[in-house]
Amino acid sequence: MTLDSIWVFGEIADGEASASTLELLTKARDLADEVAVVVAGDGDDIAEAAGAHGADTVYSVDCDDALVGVPMAAAIAAAIEAGDGPEAILFPTSYDARDTIARLAVKLDRPVITNCVDVEVDDDTLVGTEPIFGGQTNIKTKFTGEGPFLVSVRPKSFAAESADGDEASVSELDVPDLGGSGGATVTDRFAEESDGPKLDEAEVVVAGGRGMGDADKYQAVETLATSLGGAAGASRAIVDAGWVPYAYQVGQTGKVVKPNVYIAAGISGATQHLVGMKGSKHIIAINKDPEAPIFGVADLGIVGDVHKILPKLQEALEGR
Repeated sequence: MTLDSIWVFGEIADGEASASTLELLTKARDLADEVAVVVAGDGDDIAEAAGAHGADTVYSVDCDDALVGVPMAAAIAAAIEAGDGPEAILFPTSYDARDTIARLAVKLDRPVITNCVDVEVDDDTLVGTEPIFGGQTNIKTKFTGEGPFLVSVRPKSFAAESADGDEASVSELDVPDLGGSGGATVTDRFAEESDGPKLDEAEVVVAGGRGMGDADKYQAVETLATSLGGAAGASRAIVDAGWVPYAYQVGQTGKVVKPNVYIAAGISGATQHLVGMKGSKHIIAINKDPEAPIFGVADLGIVGDVHKILPKLQEALEGR
C-alpha cells in the first residue's frame, strides 16, 4: 500500500542536491505514487538529480535573505491549505528543516514524529520507527489523525539510489505575507574549511577518543584519515574537552556516519557514540581495554596501545 503523494524537504549544498535530499527521495518513492521535493532557492539546480531519484516535481521557494524556516513553512502551509499539498512530508534533521517542520506543525495544527530511522505506510497513514534509550531499542509511532503527516528522519537511514528517472519539472511556490516573522534575515554564513571529504559522506572515517591522551596526539588520527582519503571524527568526550570542533563529533548528538570503513582509535564505545557509527560496513576498534564496549560492534578488534598501533599503520601505508 502507498500514499498518493509525498513531498521531501530538500536542500541545496554547493549547487547540488544534498545527500539527505537524495536519501529521502529514494525512500519516498517507495511510499507514494507521486513524489515532489521542495527547496529554498533555484529548483533548476537539483531538477536532474531529483528526477533521477524519483521526484516528479521540484517546488522552489524564494527565501531571499530570510531565515529559511519562515518562508518555507509559510509557502508549504499555503499550498496545503489551498488543496495542492501532499499527504505527507519527509524532513531531514538539519537546522533549517527542524525550524521549518516546527513552524509548519503550528500553522497546520498537526503533530510530528521526529528522529526516525525508518518510515512505512500502514492503512493510509505513516508509521515512524524511532530509536530510544540511546539507540538500544526501537519503537514505532503511528499517526492516527488527519494528514499531512510530518516526519523528520535521521541522516543515513536510507541509501540514496538512482531510479534513472527523467529530469523533474520545476515550479515555484508562492510565499504569502510573512508579517513580523519575516523580519529575521541571514546576514552571513560560515562554512568550515575542509581539505577532504565531509565526515558524514566519507567512505573511510578515522575517529579518536579520550584514549588518544591529549589534544596534540589527536594529530595522528587526522594524519591517518588523510592517508586513507577519509575524514577524521571524534567522540563526544574530546569534543567537550575542546580538542576538536563539534563538527568532528560522531554520535547521538553529533553526526551519524555509515562509511565503508570506520576506525575507532582510543574510543571506549559509549552507547551515545555507537548510535552514530554502528551502521558502518566494517568497524575496526583499537583500545587497550579488552572489555571496552566498542569491541562488541567491531568486525576487527585490536587490543593494544593506540600510540604504537597508529604509527605502525601509518608507516605501512606510506611504504605501499
